[in-house]
Amino acid sequence: MRKSTLLLVALVAAFACYALCFRTDEGQTLAPENTAPEIALPSPKGKTLKLSSLRGKMVLVDFWASWCGPCRKESPNVVEAYQKYHTKEFKNGKGFEVFSVSLDRDQEAWKQAITADHLSWKYHALDAQGIAAANYQVATIPNAFLLDGNGVVVASGAALRGLNLHITLDKFLQ
Repeated sequence: MRKSTLLLVALVAAFACYALCFRTDEGQTLAPENTAPEIALPSPKGKTLKLSSLRGKMVLVDFWASWCGPCRKESPNVVEAYQKYHTKEFKNGKGFEVFSVSLDRDQEAWKQAITADHLSWKYHALDAQGIAAANYQVATIPNAFLLDGNGVVVASGAALRGLNLHITLDKFLQ
């Protein structure tokens, strides 16, 4: 009896861990048409980066971490989108920027991932305490929000992963 109870508890715990690790971002609640909260976080060089400094551009706010396998797998797609759309004209924004928000606690691992994944944009911010993630109600990563030139969320979640990122950006081209 004792072994079966322990086995049952172990199975329930394993299922709970699996469910938490592989959830989708369907539960996010920062929906389109909301103004995005300000983010002011340190860059790899310690300079404070402010999301509001990118007003006037389309911005992908990308929550990720160096230790997140799905995040790292998505990196080439974000790099490709940045290269393709960086200088494009949008209906409500001139140019496209990526504002990466890492949930890493290990700064060296974060910096190494930026280099290893060829994340060539200038805006890399470290959210080691999870303050920005909490403000954006991010429960899982990878997770992203597309902002228009006024800082309003125009898309989020699955619409910004894989080929969907390019399809979504194409909808906003001028």
